[in-house]
Amino acid sequence: MADTATTASAAAAAAAASAANASTDAPPFQLGKPRFQQTSFYGRFRHFLDIIDPRTLFVTERRLREAVQLLEDYKHGTLRPGVTNEQLWSAQKIKQAILHPDTNEKIFMPFRMSGYIPFGTPIVVGLLLPNQTLASTVFWQWLNQSHNACVNYANRNATKPSPASKFIQGYLGAVISAVSIAVGLNVLVQKANKFTPATRLLVQRFVPFPAVEVNSPVRHPGPFLPSLCSARGFIFRLAPFMVVRWQPQFQTSDQDPPRPRGEEALPATSA
Repeated sequence: MADTATTASAAAAAAAASAANASTDAPPFQLGKPRFQQTSFYGRFRHFLDIIDPRTLFVTERRLREAVQLLEDYKHGTLRPGVTNEQLWSAQKIKQAILHPDTNEKIFMPFRMSGYIPFGTPIVVGLLLPNQTLASTVFWQWLNQSHNACVNYANRNATKPSPASKFIQGYLGAVISAVSIAVGLNVLVQKANKFTPATRLLVQRFVPFPAVEVNSPVRHPGPFLPSLCSARGFIFRLAPFMVVRWQPQFQTSDQDPPRPRGEEALPATSA
């Protein structure tokens, strides 16, 4: 009689768990595997959004421990009844966003992939500031390369340790090349007397592009996270168009008063 009751309760729990899983759109959970299919662009796109999701920055220590414990229970086959696939995928997302997969240590928040946009966007804004001095150009290029280097080091492959000198050489090479390209291009633009003020401003908006992207092979001496596919790279390619679009119209001469954008000048009248 007791065995029958136990069997019935276990069957009811299994049925409830099955119904809960069926009620969500989450695919069957696979430990250590991506949630979305990687054979299609849309699946890879959603996987990428999961990686850079900034909401994981606000996960509490208690929630992190619960997520890790849930995955451990699943791994050892001691998962409690009623746990859904959605809960398992969420737990894996939290763990992968915060803990290093090799060392199992917490990654410093600004250097997590989920923090790449919130902590990287202010740097992008600084790179695109108009009328920069030599000091400000050097500072923002140095800060950008320093953040990139820290992100790559914090998310490195720790199963194959590399000497610190290798990372230092890549970091110094990236900083020197980025600063040299940015400063050199800015000097060339300033000396281009044939450019109109509007053209000069437009060209200056694109100066950070080669400075940031050309040194990518220098910054990553080994396996790396390509900057061309990074979250900041996506924002970096959109920002100049938005900034240029919002610039006020230049005066045509010293005598012409400024007028609202889009307003045509009145024709001259004879006395």
